[in-house]
Amino acid sequence: MIGEDWPQVMSEFVPLIVSAADVDSLYRLLLMLVARLNDTHTQLFGAYAMRPPGMKGQLPVVMRWVEDQVVVAGWADELFGRATGLQIGDVILAVDGRPVPELMAEWAPYYSASNEPQRNMNLAKAVARGPVTSCRLQVLREGEEIELTAERMAYDKIDQMVGRRHTLPGPAYRMLMPEVAYMALQGIKRDSVQTWIEDALAQGATGLVIDCRAYPGDFPIFKLGGHLVKEPTRFVTFTRADPANPGAFTWNDYIPLDPAQPHFGGKVVVLVDEVSMSSAEYHALAFRAAPQAMVMGSTSSGADGNVSRFALPGGLTTMISGIGVFDDERQPTQRVGIVPDEVVLPTIAGIRDSRDEVLEAAVEFLLGRDVTEQEVGAWARGE
Repeated sequence: MIGEDWPQVMSEFVPLIVSAADVDSLYRLLLMLVARLNDTHTQLFGAYAMRPPGMKGQLPVVMRWVEDQVVVAGWADELFGRATGLQIGDVILAVDGRPVPELMAEWAPYYSASNEPQRNMNLAKAVARGPVTSCRLQVLREGEEIELTAERMAYDKIDQMVGRRHTLPGPAYRMLMPEVAYMALQGIKRDSVQTWIEDALAQGATGLVIDCRAYPGDFPIFKLGGHLVKEPTRFVTFTRADPANPGAFTWNDYIPLDPAQPHFGGKVVVLVDEVSMSSAEYHALAFRAAPQAMVMGSTSSGADGNVSRFALPGGLTTMISGIGVFDDERQPTQRVGIVPDEVVLPTIAGIRDSRDEVLEAAVEFLLGRDVTEQEVGAWARGE
């Protein structure tokens, strides 16, 4: 699954690690080694700060990889973010005279990722980082190239959770309009699911958006999934290691969703993108199994399932995706991710206008018509 000849990788790295001149060199080599596992779960905990360009400072903005470019998508700290002179929708072309593609290519060997969407997401975030100093930025703003100087803040003064969710801000459950209910994965609690489904049906909802563009705060997979099926519906199987035969794995039985009342029989759209990782991917896989459901958005992280942890010298730890997670046709999710039935990508213009184009597309599919700016504005404001 890792796409590497691991004995060859070890033959390459062991001599380098043995001859490392100092601790910093050792940590950088270990970062490169674990990155060769091509697994988003596989990070080098305790050595994050050694990844280039370092983590002492950060521009107080949220960077995203949009239309194959690094784009300012939000404020990590609104006051200081606006003070940089950057604007939402700006494309970062160069930092301190070095083109962004050149920087990303140089840094990529130090960043673990199961697939390219995840790697590009991580590297886009890294473009904002570096020493706690000012930096020169070459920016493309609505077709015009400009240069500005921006100050990085101390990394530990910035809320790093900002930008890790692409769900709607506000309540986890709401009616976007009379026909469409919405649930954001991070706020769905198992003991709330039945009440929310009953409320959506009572209000006449014929469509449901389940937004998996965030990490779940609970584990509502079977509670919510049960309301979407009329009969036991298998959605996943795992592989199990055979300890008597290292390297061999066997299949587990399929796991089903068991039906629950009331049944939501309307259309269901499950949203995923590059921030949908691990348990979020597992939930999306389950909800997709409902016959009336489809997945929309872009390919997820590709690091599904649980993890196995390892200790390394120097107080460092890492982990790998510990078991295989396969869909109801025994197709893998590891490194593949949840691939949408309909691809919908954000655009720079949409980022600039603070639009959630993926959610808009989902609602339009459920309604069978375009949504108006007034309708979008109402749900964006939480009305």
